[in-house]
Amino acid sequence: MFKEFRQFALRGNVIDLAVGVVVGAAFTSIVNSLVKDLITPPLGLVTGGLDFSNLFIVLKGGHYTTLADAAKAGAVTINYGLFLNALISFLIVAFVLFLVVRSVNRLFANPPAPAPAVPPEDVVLLREIRDLLKNKS
Repeated sequence: MFKEFRQFALRGNVIDLAVGVVVGAAFTSIVNSLVKDLITPPLGLVTGGLDFSNLFIVLKGGHYTTLADAAKAGAVTINYGLFLNALISFLIVAFVLFLVVRSVNRLFANPPAPAPAVPPEDVVLLREIRDLLKNKS
């Protein structure tokens, strides 16, 4: 059993997958920082500091002005504002990731094949003369 596990663990695909997971985790922190520190502040400035985090519906309990007050009181709430924030954050992260992957794909794309060289005009004329002489005989 140990021998089989060792063969499984040392296969190239498993090691590649492990490296991919580690790099993905590191990349996640970079993308999250990009969104949180570079993209969200100007977006908040443009939208006038729009924040959905205090949008909620109280199902059981009194009336509260903030979500923190409702949580302290133990009220049962539906926090749709936090969901909207998470959704917007996801869309921003997905778009940034799309731009990064697109840029990397362009970086490693194969250059287009060169167009076939056009023969010089005198060679074309000589070929035409040859073909005409063949057709005459």
